[in-house]
Amino acid sequence: MSPARVGRALIASAAVVTAAGLGAFAWGSLVERRRFTLREVTVPVLAPGAAPIKVLHLSDLHMAPWQQDKQDWVRGLAALQPDLVVNTGDNLGHEDGIAGVEYALEPFKGIPGIFVNGSNDFFGPQPKNPFRYFSGPSSLRVRHVELDTEDLHRVFAELGWKDLNNSAESLDINGTHLEIFGVDDPHIRRDRLDLIAGAIDEMRGNDPLAEETWPDPGVPAAARSTFTMGVVHAPYQRVLNSFVNHGAQLILGGHTHGGQVCIPKFGALVTNCDIPRRQVKGLSLWNVGLRTAYLNVSAGLGTSIYAPVRFACPPEATLLTLTAA
Repeated sequence: MSPARVGRALIASAAVVTAAGLGAFAWGSLVERRRFTLREVTVPVLAPGAAPIKVLHLSDLHMAPWQQDKQDWVRGLAALQPDLVVNTGDNLGHEDGIAGVEYALEPFKGIPGIFVNGSNDFFGPQPKNPFRYFSGPSSLRVRHVELDTEDLHRVFAELGWKDLNNSAESLDINGTHLEIFGVDDPHIRRDRLDLIAGAIDEMRGNDPLAEETWPDPGVPAAARSTFTMGVVHAPYQRVLNSFVNHGAQLILGGHTHGGQVCIPKFGALVTNCDIPRRQVKGLSLWNVGLRTAYLNVSAGLGTSIYAPVRFACPPEATLLTLTAA
């Protein structure tokens, strides 16, 4: 082949690659980023004979005030009539995003809910070189905008949701006693795993049913059906291991965006924490010694406003139906 033909072939190849890249970016930024998806899974973790519990897992809304389509889609999830809503953080994507979060979650008022913080509930997004994610988890070296976390927590409190940041709470749903504990965001080292054991002891000590029969006369409190769950924003291994060792049967987390940009049949390129790549999203098992818990990592519903693209990883919420084992 002559040098001229070789040159034309290289130019044609480069044009094809460029066109494919632009097409993929257009799909990821204009279409897939808004292709909100409900993932439904069944988790057999409850005691034999227990009634099912529907848990709606929301994560990483990264809400900006102009994202009306996302707000309306989240509102529509109330039609699922979940028994419990779990919010695993990073609700804000803009310093004026709280009004959008409040509007999106308003239909869930009165439905039991719990929440933990993500870093973007404290600090606004900032431009980053996306290739830095290949060198390890991101960091907040420069904190440009501090967000109104207190006002965000007001929104959750008005919904009746419980704050699980380095804390533990109990509630009863459909005949099962739930013990739930969580930590503040490990990605910015706000998790206090040293407090979890004490929080669980305090929760049990304050349990109003501890000295009563439950759920009906003749059934002692010690015999009631109990289910234990851990909640975290960023699923770092140190946190998952601690949760399993504290008895968690199911752990819910977010943060990873499912990798956000994935390769079909290969999966995520990065996780933005130390979780194995194969567990960057979806339901899996987390093993610690002889103990095992189910782990659900949400791919989340949003992106940073400075990286508004998803590919082979649509935004999602998860409806987990907990059933008898």
